[in-house]
This record gives sequence, structure tokens and C-alpha cells, in this order.
Amino acid sequence: MTHLLLSNDDGAHAIGLKTLAAALQQADYQVSVIAPDRDRSGASNSLTLDRPLHPVELDNGFLSVNGTPTDCVHLGINALFRDQCERVVSGINAGANLGDDVLYSGTVAAAMEGRFLDKTPIAVSLTGKQHFDTAARVLVELLPALEQLQMPANSIININVPDLPYEQLQGHRITRLGHRLRSDNPVLTTNPRGKDCYWIAAAGDVADAGPGTDFHAIEQGFVSITPIQMDMTLHSGLDHLRVLLD
Repeated sequence: MTHLLLSNDDGAHAIGLKTLAAALQQADYQVSVIAPDRDRSGASNSLTLDRPLHPVELDNGFLSVNGTPTDCVHLGINALFRDQCERVVSGINAGANLGDDVLYSGTVAAAMEGRFLDKTPIAVSLTGKQHFDTAARVLVELLPALEQLQMPANSIININVPDLPYEQLQGHRITRLGHRLRSDNPVLTTNPRGKDCYWIAAAGDVADAGPGTDFHAIEQGFVSITPIQMDMTLHSGLDHLRVLLD
């Protein structure tokens, strides 16, 4: 029986996490769940280094942690479930993680922290907030094939599922990340005590959503499956830099 470590960035009480855990258990996977004690969307790959972490076991057996998604997975695979889990699955996120979203996503970051395990980690997101059962079913159906997948080290699989009833899905597509335009400027407002404060604006509109991108697949009603690598080295620029600087 494959042992999966589940996490997310929406928090330990999120419906997407509960739906995913139930579906995987019903499919005979062993699951251990550790997630933030509150919504930590946008936390990216941050670790908490200025205070201790306190895991709390909830009534359903999930562990809730006063930290980020990365904290949760780091604590899970290196301490609480050390040498037990074979793969990290992060989700089901309430909202898409497409294109440049992956740079900020706590869902993707939680999956990335599972890169040291034997099997490629998976991030799964629903493009809305209704049909979590659809996303759970998609993942359960994909897992047997993904068990056979041979991916390079330091890579993950990023899955986005249209927020539709399962019967309305058009299938799945292997995609690349699209791109967004720059986001709007932060919104200036005033708090009740008269001090200026800012809200970070919503993500920018889509700039690259052509055929082959994750944006295009979702727009057409397909599940988007994107392999992502964590090596951010610009290999094509190495030789040019050497010529300039050596």
C-alpha cells in the first residue's frame, strides 16, 4: 500500500484537503495529513525560522501546524512521518495554479518540498471552488500511471482540473506553463485609525494562453498536467557569461 503525505495551502480545515484524503483512502492508499492551521495561500516556498512550530492533532487525525505549507511538509517528511511516506500530494487547492501562479503558490511549494522522496510529488488544483470531487477522482485515476513515471530529480507534476462535473471533462492534456501580464498596482486604502495600508492586487490577465499551455487546456475543458523543474539555472546563458566575465 502506497503511503502518501498530504498537505495544502488552504489550511487543515479546507474542504479540498478533506475530499482528497477521503478519495485516496477509499482507493486503498495510506495517507498522513499535515497542513497549515489557516489559509496560507501565496506563501510560496517560505520556511518559518523565527519561532517554533507546534503540530496539533485534529479530531479527524489531520495534523495542523502554525506555519507555512513548506513548513508542514518539511516537518512531516523529516520528523513526524520520517521514512514512512513515498510521495507528497498537495491539494486540492481552491483555485487554479496556472502559468506564473506557480511562483507564488503554497500548493506548488508544498509539493516541491517533497522532492527528496522516491516518487515525484504532485500538486493538484481545482480552477474554482465547487467540484472538488471531480479533482479527487481525476487524481485517483491518474495515480496508477504516475506511479510508473520516471521523472528527473527536483521535479514535480502540477495538475489543474476544470471546475466542472466529472462527466463534462474533455480529457487531459500534457501542457507547458502559460504566462500572465504584470498584476495591477497595490491598492492604497486607509485603516480605521487613519493610517495608509495596501492590498496586493489580483494576478494579472493572461498573456500567453495559446495551444499547448495550461491556460488553453483549462479553457477547453481539459485537465492540465504540467511537469515542472526546480532547477532555475539559465543554462543557455552560462557560456555567454563566461565569455564576458572570464
